[in-house]
Amino acid sequence: MTVTAFINAHVVPIEGEPFDGTVVMEDGKISALGADVAAPEGADVVDAAGKWLLPGFVDAHVHLGTHEEGEGWAGDDTNEMTDPVTAGVRALDAVNPFDPGFDDALAGGVTAVNINPGSGNPIGGLAVAIHTHGRYIEEMVLRSPSGLKSALGENPKRVYGEKKQTPSTRLGTAMVIRKAFMDAQNYMGKADENARDPKLEALAMVLRREIPWRQHAHRADDIATALRIADEFGYDLVLDHGTEAHLLADVLAERGVPVLIGPLFTTKSKVELRGRSIANPGKLAKAGVEISIITDHPVIPINFLVHQATLSVKEGLDPVTALRSITINPAKVLGLAERIGSLEPGKDADIVLWSGDPLDVMQRALTVWIGGKEVYRYDEDARTGVVAPR
Repeated sequence: MTVTAFINAHVVPIEGEPFDGTVVMEDGKISALGADVAAPEGADVVDAAGKWLLPGFVDAHVHLGTHEEGEGWAGDDTNEMTDPVTAGVRALDAVNPFDPGFDDALAGGVTAVNINPGSGNPIGGLAVAIHTHGRYIEEMVLRSPSGLKSALGENPKRVYGEKKQTPSTRLGTAMVIRKAFMDAQNYMGKADENARDPKLEALAMVLRREIPWRQHAHRADDIATALRIADEFGYDLVLDHGTEAHLLADVLAERGVPVLIGPLFTTKSKVELRGRSIANPGKLAKAGVEISIITDHPVIPINFLVHQATLSVKEGLDPVTALRSITINPAKVLGLAERIGSLEPGKDADIVLWSGDPLDVMQRALTVWIGGKEVYRYDEDARTGVVAPR
């Protein structure tokens, strides 16, 4: 049994108050933590010397490994834009664990991500939640599938409008989604269990509330449409992007719809982004909406996840909520709060030692552990990160 104890650490467990003390991990899990916890006899001891110890960050909306950096069309597998409804495709089948973005994730203290298909289709496909270090994708998976991606707004109407086919409008996009759910309802009612269809089985998982519906929507009117369709078919709705979600913050808070907000560092490159502001996370949180901050990597480099949180604090977001928005909140959205997102006994030992407060842009991740294994170390002499072999 492998036992490691971090001593003399400033521990920020996320669920619970920060303390100065010890965190113990055994066989890939956190076994104990507290101000009065002693390192077990025979444990490998890591003296944090007052540095900050936190759970690994979680980015609940990325295209890591499916939209590979520097590869052009050859490495872009985010959208299967040959059919408006591709509910049956799986991001899992296109993830390249050797995409350099995975190394950047570790450098930014990100130990888990949710990889979505893109937003070119009204219904894009199944997402997968994985750890950010590994050689073989099956060994990295935390949950598969972790949701079904759908898109409202400009992207699908542009893609299919240019092809002169349905949907070319917002109302056409909504119709395509409704019809897909109606087809799935009919499919679920069939007596012949041998007639299988990958699209309809994926949609049936949403209708049975086995996975959430991940709704890409920026504008307030598109967000209202997302709520309307969710009411009609009765599924668990997660709002991705939510650029204008603050305009409906009271409605979203009352209905308990979580918002994955971001990316926050982009320009207002299209009409539906004109309301983008780094102040929006704070507005949503103050209204009682549970937020997670996302990078949409490679739109924003994944190692900038924490910097988006930091600048959101500058613009009014509470620092405690900022850290929750990149740890336990996205873990809840992914259905993984029992495993990741906070430092608690029994959870995965996904732990990051920071030089100081991660919300201070001058601090950095020094060492990263996933499942109790050290996977990244910052070499201060060479001023570069060293990733463990996959």
